[in-house]
Amino acid sequence: MSVPFILLADTEKDVAKKFGVWGKKQFMGREYMGVNRTTFLVDEKGKIFKVFEKVKPAGHAQEVLEAFKA
Repeated sequence: MSVPFILLADTEKDVAKKFGVWGKKQFMGREYMGVNRTTFLVDEKGKIFKVFEKVKPAGHAQEVLEAFKA
């Protein structure tokens, strides 16, 4: 399969930490470290033009499409 962009495997969490999305999470009274759901929209020059924090999967794809149209 071919895609027109570079894919990243952040196995050491370096990128997640640099973007500030690696941190404490809580679920059912338990604290743990993990990735906070965040979407970064990046333009063709590599500049971030929109950030969605605390992303909820339901409806998020539509929200992203609308941001690209704006």
